[in-house]
Amino acid sequence: MTLVQMTPRPADPATRTVVDAMDAPGPQVWDDMTVEVALSVMVSDRSGHLLVYDEDGRCTGLIAQDQLTVVRDSSAYTDQVRLRDILGDNGPFTSPMTTIAEAERTMRHGRLGALPVIDEHGCAVGVLALSH
Repeated sequence: MTLVQMTPRPADPATRTVVDAMDAPGPQVWDDMTVEVALSVMVSDRSGHLLVYDEDGRCTGLIAQDQLTVVRDSSAYTDQVRLRDILGDNGPFTSPMTTIAEAERTMRHGRLGALPVIDEHGCAVGVLALSH
């Protein structure tokens, strides 16, 4: 009798979910943090983005280092500018059960480099990033 080793076929990309491709959430900060402090957190963590939370512990968005740099370098900048002042509306977000294909379309359409993955309670469980 000869044993045959079977290798499982990769899941169909159309049915794979964000959970299969997301990274750990990474650095998480409160929305009352100043831009300068947020930039320092990014540099010390060697991260290109931060997940931002409100006072209720819900993820309100993701902010990238280049966004913070633009704000800091603007003529309207003061050291009192908080993340909540520049974050804008909540989102976009995705669910862990969203298909990778659907999340990728959302990211490409919105020209997003990363997308927070949040659970039903508004807590970030990961980040989905486009690979270039």
